[in-house]
Amino acid sequence: MDNQRLVQTAQALVAKGKGILAADESSGTIKRRFDTINVESTEENRRNYREMLFRTAGIEEFLSGVILFDETIRQDAADGTPMVKVLSDQGIIPGIKVDKGTIPLPEAPNELVTEGLDGLRDRLKEYSELGAGFTKWRAVVSISDEIPTSYGLAANAHSLARFAALSQEAGLVPIVEPEVLRDGDHSIDKCFEVTEETLRQVFDQLAQQKVLLEGMLLKPSMVISGGSAAKRADPEEVAGRTIECFKRALPASVPGVVFLSGGEPDDSVTANLNSLNKQAEDARAPWELSFSFGRSLQGAPLTAWAGKAENTEAAALAFYTRAKLTGEARRGAA
Repeated sequence: MDNQRLVQTAQALVAKGKGILAADESSGTIKRRFDTINVESTEENRRNYREMLFRTAGIEEFLSGVILFDETIRQDAADGTPMVKVLSDQGIIPGIKVDKGTIPLPEAPNELVTEGLDGLRDRLKEYSELGAGFTKWRAVVSISDEIPTSYGLAANAHSLARFAALSQEAGLVPIVEPEVLRDGDHSIDKCFEVTEETLRQVFDQLAQQKVLLEGMLLKPSMVISGGSAAKRADPEEVAGRTIECFKRALPASVPGVVFLSGGEPDDSVTANLNSLNKQAEDARAPWELSFSFGRSLQGAPLTAWAGKAENTEAAALAFYTRAKLTGEARRGAA
């Protein structure tokens, strides 16, 4: 394990003013996205759409990395250039989603656990050879009166840590993603409580499995009110409570946090990220506070593209505009 390389890659991924594009939609997810614009989800259409994003001029100003799906890391662009090279030639680090999705957790009603540890060591070796510099694994935590349970949190924390240890063994920076879902009418206080306990369990497991914290990144949800809560917290409260929560449970040696957008409206998630970075210095937050957004960056360009080659320029402009705004929020300057 090359510790110096892991640390350098992790730091590069959270460079000032930059963040990560999550373009790792599974076949089912990208089909649902394409259904919204009445475009068939064929391999060619998926390639054309993602190539439009990756070749958008100037995007390297705001993107440090892109998370790919298995299909994409093996694909060539229309001109025969490997997609990985399209990114790396711009100084953007290619990454790869390695989990296999969620399944019901046995004897735990309404809780899920993530699959994908079987055969992971061999897959990581192959992904490294294909040009990946980092990896990502997502766990899902739901909030209700009954869940999450300590059993559910422990099962997912263990899987996240096993993934992270194997990833570092392969020389790849792990992005550990324990997503606390926004679904529900819970308060921001409840989200704070669940997020704190989730992070405590995850970092306990990471320590037990000897993961180098300086060579990993955390991809969490922000501490927010439930999506259907009667009163939702504003960006200033979201930022303050998120930093407060993380200072309790997130070690300072982790170089950065790359927040997920989690289905929040584009304007809301950008405002929250902006407030986080505005408050970070005064709050003495020791980590870089960045982004790893999918829907928030892709919604506008997907609609503009609509599956038509003649819309490529307009879609690229929409993508650049969203990325620029998000990059400004990353600096607290939006």
